[in-house]
Amino acid sequence: MKSDKTTAPDNETRFTTSDLISPEDTGNGSPVAPVPDGATAVLLDYEGDLDVTPLGPEDFEPDVLKAALRTMMTSRRLDEKMLTLLKQGKGFFHIGASGHEAAQVGLGFHLKGGHDWFCFYYRDLTMALSIGYTPENALQAHFARAGDPSGAGRQMPEHFGHRDLNIMTTSSSVGAQFMPGVGFALAAQREGTDRLAYISGGDGSTSQGAFHEALNWAARAKAPALFHIQDNGYAISVPVKDQTAGGSIYPMLGGYPGLARARYDGTDFFTTYAAGKAAVEHVRSGKGPVVLLADVIRLLPHSSSDDHRRYREEDDLAADRDRDPIVRMAAQLVQAGIVTEEDVEAIRSDISSEIDDLAKVIEAQPDPAEATTHVYFEGTDELQYEQPGPEGELVVMVDAINHALDEEMTRNDRVLVYGQDVGGGKGGVFTATKGLAEKHGADRCFNSPLSEHSIIGSAVGLAAAGWKPVVEIQFADYIWPGMQQIRNQVSSFRYRSNNTWSCPMVIRVPCGGYIHGGLCHSQNIEAIFGHFPGLKVVLPSTAADAKGLLKTAIRSNDPVLFLEHKALYRQGPARSPEPHDDYLVPFGKARIAREGTDLTIVTWGAIVYKALNAAKALAKEGVSVEVIDIRSILPLDTEAILSSVRKTNRVLVAYEDYEFMGFGAEIAAQVADHTFEHLDAPVKRLAGSFNPTPYADVLEKEVLPQDADVLNAARDLLGY
Repeated sequence: MKSDKTTAPDNETRFTTSDLISPEDTGNGSPVAPVPDGATAVLLDYEGDLDVTPLGPEDFEPDVLKAALRTMMTSRRLDEKMLTLLKQGKGFFHIGASGHEAAQVGLGFHLKGGHDWFCFYYRDLTMALSIGYTPENALQAHFARAGDPSGAGRQMPEHFGHRDLNIMTTSSSVGAQFMPGVGFALAAQREGTDRLAYISGGDGSTSQGAFHEALNWAARAKAPALFHIQDNGYAISVPVKDQTAGGSIYPMLGGYPGLARARYDGTDFFTTYAAGKAAVEHVRSGKGPVVLLADVIRLLPHSSSDDHRRYREEDDLAADRDRDPIVRMAAQLVQAGIVTEEDVEAIRSDISSEIDDLAKVIEAQPDPAEATTHVYFEGTDELQYEQPGPEGELVVMVDAINHALDEEMTRNDRVLVYGQDVGGGKGGVFTATKGLAEKHGADRCFNSPLSEHSIIGSAVGLAAAGWKPVVEIQFADYIWPGMQQIRNQVSSFRYRSNNTWSCPMVIRVPCGGYIHGGLCHSQNIEAIFGHFPGLKVVLPSTAADAKGLLKTAIRSNDPVLFLEHKALYRQGPARSPEPHDDYLVPFGKARIAREGTDLTIVTWGAIVYKALNAAKALAKEGVSVEVIDIRSILPLDTEAILSSVRKTNRVLVAYEDYEFMGFGAEIAAQVADHTFEHLDAPVKRLAGSFNPTPYADVLEKEVLPQDADVLNAARDLLGY
């Protein structure tokens, strides 16, 4: 493999590329070269809805153009340096921005770091540098150092994040940034400022449904969102012609009324600057969202783990090198008499020295002791829990939930309630949000598009911007399109940003069976989401707990998955005297539903009442059963469970979900690990069978635990 080497200070070997690519793949060794054919012409004519004024070098102060060139060259040199460091074993991964520089710096002039919101993707290095991110920040991320503002070594390089600059912590998942970006735009719209949300992605990301969900939401809301799609022709190895119908996303963008679009040559700084100026003015003036489609090039492989020569022909690579935006910009400035070739070389040399020097001094490693910190909020919990106060009349669970939402919306005008069917006169399919829109306004309780991903994703941006979204997913069975956001944004948001970002939000989800709901209305999901660090999961079984836990969730500093068992919504035994307005129930504290001495039944949700029925039946036989309603899945009150087992010496874990790999398996393991010497019988589980929940009554009864099943399991354990 050929490589371009020069002798560097301290005997460092400098490579312009990694081992995986030829040196010519990043363009010419010098940013000054003979002007390629057509270099001063627009390679792809501008087309779009925006009124764009053509610009040239004569329209700028020379210092502005020199600053633009310097930023572009700094980004390129960082790419080269990081590939060198990787080759030397001082780094481990890299994704380059080479070829995207003009598209980003030209637009970046019109954006404000620390004022606007930024939802990047991994090629946005030049944009980051344009709004205040520094070369030192980039190298700290490459070395995974403690000073890395993206996450202090918790994130891969080029997963940008910077709280002071309003750069949202970046997720690796393709398209995960689109809906949070819309959420930020909705927050800016509510605040009535001139802020906008910059949301970027590559051509491959436009194949994600999330992209179209974001466009639809932004267009219908007239949100101040600026989408920047940088089309370099490849999604890793898949060319855009195989990725997108017609070979470009541009025609599809015309299908969203209220959305302005523009397509242009993103390798030309002057075209990009002009299109960006028009787009930002359009968005800031309240005219609605814009999608900018910049036609750019990718001078490096997808990442340092890729070799694009395996799927790109040399003619294709050479054509990209002929459109190198830095070569083009430098040549334009030389032709305009703004700089000389010697000036450009001096800038290049100065940048090289600066980055080389920075790379030598960035040494502070993250503290290994910090590896498990900042999963959850670690500040002082100032909430006052379960304070005594006046109780009202008996209330069913769904009404207690409705009252909790009403009270919290009254208490905090930044609480927003939305989801499918929750607004208007319907108030949700279970009436949990009935009357909220009439009382608090249609701008605070409103219907969303029928898209679970966009409901949760938009809440991420709103929450991170300081609002308190309480969103509803209509049934647990339909939460799966939102899994991308819950797993790859919500739960890891605080951790991956090293506590600089958080998204405290509430996701309300009706769940569970016993309602003849069939395969798509009866799922239990606590075991899956109990496996997500950073998320809190609760499942109340009484109206009082539902109200107290929901109010705690809304006031919490962490994201909460609030599960509501549908069969308990109006069930008589789940009724409670209604607690007062400031009644809060702590997370991670179980409720002793019935005290006993001979057997412990650990349970939650609808099975609480079946366990209580079994306990009453056994009491007639002289057996004392303790029933623990854990009510909080994550965090789990393990100590309450273990304390009870140490007293009774027998434990039955009863739950509705599948026995196999259900959440009860974790409880059984905790009991076996910590109270083995106290057990007079094996830990026993009783749960649903390992199959979907069927619709017919007789079939549902066969697969879900019934009163008799709990009673018989308890008797078996007592007779061991």
